[in-house]
Amino acid sequence: MNILVINAGSSSLKYQLIDIDSKDVLAKGNCERIGIDGRFTHKTLDNRKIEKDLNLPDHKTAFKTVISALTEGEAAVIKSVKEIDAVGHRIVNGGDRFSKSVLVTEQVIKDFSEVINFAPLHNPPAMTGIKACLEILGDKVPNVLVFDTAFLSTMPKKAYIFGVPYKYYEKYKLRRYGAHGTSHRYVSLRCAELMNKKPEELKIITCHLGNGASITAVDGGKCVDTSMGFTPLGGFVMGTRCGDLDPSVVTFIMEKENFTPAQMEKMMNKESGYLGISESSSDARDLEEEEAKGNDKARLALEIQHYQIKKFIGSYAAAMGGVDAVVFTGGIGEHSESMREEVCENMEYLGIKLDKKLNKTVSEGDISTADAKVRTFIIPTDEEYMIAIDTKTIVDSL
Repeated sequence: MNILVINAGSSSLKYQLIDIDSKDVLAKGNCERIGIDGRFTHKTLDNRKIEKDLNLPDHKTAFKTVISALTEGEAAVIKSVKEIDAVGHRIVNGGDRFSKSVLVTEQVIKDFSEVINFAPLHNPPAMTGIKACLEILGDKVPNVLVFDTAFLSTMPKKAYIFGVPYKYYEKYKLRRYGAHGTSHRYVSLRCAELMNKKPEELKIITCHLGNGASITAVDGGKCVDTSMGFTPLGGFVMGTRCGDLDPSVVTFIMEKENFTPAQMEKMMNKESGYLGISESSSDARDLEEEEAKGNDKARLALEIQHYQIKKFIGSYAAAMGGVDAVVFTGGIGEHSESMREEVCENMEYLGIKLDKKLNKTVSEGDISTADAKVRTFIIPTDEEYMIAIDTKTIVDSL
């Protein structure tokens, strides 16, 4: 079964065509700078490539470009769209309407439209991508929505209700939803597999660390808490996001700087975090280079994030009554050995002991010392495969 996985962003459309039976990624690529100018990249399993600038005025045009690359020319991997058996869409936030992946129907589109503003940068282009698929591929090709928030929907109320009047939860569904759920789900399952355990037997803390970052407590295969909040702004310091704040910081800055809500939201989402503290870059790699040159603000930005990650790990271990494994994933989680070392430093009391040699050499697997009571893993995430699995499960049940 060939499943096309679509991940539509505000100005991008990433895709993978996966043969779910062999687990081969037949082709993958990205339409970037949609609505600005346009950049298209496409790569096949046997390393044929397309890289070019082209006009991408909207997501519909981008999707047509993807279909053309998959079916026509020197980098084609299928003969026609008839070889696409289903499409799986990554959706960032389904609100409280969707606690599992669903087949696209008219009612599902209607329900999704009512929670579209819960992820204003991601959900609207996802809706555009869904409609483009339906229009171009027709209604005979099943479309499945896979929600990042679905895996996180098992949190108890004590973990997701905010300390504001309850009427705002009832009126606006204002609560903690989290993000990166598909990634947390994949790496927690993979961690159990590597430990030769059932997910139900383990307490795992999964750290998805990239430009956007979140940490999740997974107890018995289910999420019981997560660091991001109502939006992906909550949690700890990220590339350009501030993470959790004393709420009075928001009102204080708005009053002193005469900011509108939109200006304040932009500052917290786009101008804070690594970038705001270091005043130089939102990229961890840049900050590590600057740190080596003696840049104190770059060092401070990294220290703050690492300290906050350490606190989340400790708090989630306390909340679950213990921890069996900690997983690092995402661009920073997988590739920054210095981050992992600093986060795990002085955590022996909790049972975490990092093997510094393994930390430098392992790309997937256990990086703990032999006597560590809590295992520490690097596990590259594979959200696309998880989306494809869910899509296959739903299509097989039709």
